[in-house]
Amino acid sequence: MTFWDHLEELRRVLLRCIIVVATFSVLAFIFKDELFAIIFAPKSPHFLPGIFGETLTIQLINTELPRQFVVHMMVSFYAGIIVSAPYIIFELYRFISPGLYENERRCSTPLIAAAYLMFMSGILFSYFILFPITFRFLAGYQVDSSVENLISLESYIDTLVFLSLVMGIVFEIPVLSWLLGRLGILHRSTMQQYRRHAIVIILIVAAVITPTSDAITLTIVSLPMYLLYEVSILLVPR
Repeated sequence: MTFWDHLEELRRVLLRCIIVVATFSVLAFIFKDELFAIIFAPKSPHFLPGIFGETLTIQLINTELPRQFVVHMMVSFYAGIIVSAPYIIFELYRFISPGLYENERRCSTPLIAAAYLMFMSGILFSYFILFPITFRFLAGYQVDSSVENLISLESYIDTLVFLSLVMGIVFEIPVLSWLLGRLGILHRSTMQQYRRHAIVIILIVAAVITPTSDAITLTIVSLPMYLLYEVSILLVPR
């Protein structure tokens, strides 16, 4: 294929991906009640009752006239991307795979699958553990009883998306470590030697990416990061 043939094929791939994302986004927009039932579930006092013993009910507010409609469209678009992600990855991989050597093709397939699964695992960890604890801590925190917390809808969505994205990236640590190990850049002995330094860096990163400064949330974020680091040591060649 010529350069222009490749460019035309890429245009077709991107067009198919856009159509799939748009289709799922429209479906998510139509099923509004089901979509926002999932989005708002972590703020419920009955969400994971084994962790939350309090009965604090938190109401969200909206302060701008078009904001709820804009948030609805934005969340539907995010949902469309998440649902379409396997298809998008498949299309992009099918586009680039003819240009790979056989050994590169054998390594890239499990690598892409592992990267996707780990990213989704990070999102689920944020949704079920990190975000509910962070949200309820911040929503219930008061510097004085005379100051009432009014949580906006946009603030809720932004925090949920931010923590989900960050934890999705954090959970890519083993995949990235394995890749760097295969390229000869990273070695197991090096990671073991600098384990203490890594712990300090993990605590600093956890403190930066979490909106709260309490020890519980810091532990919840830093512990999985440390476990991922230990798993990475096992995956990297000596």
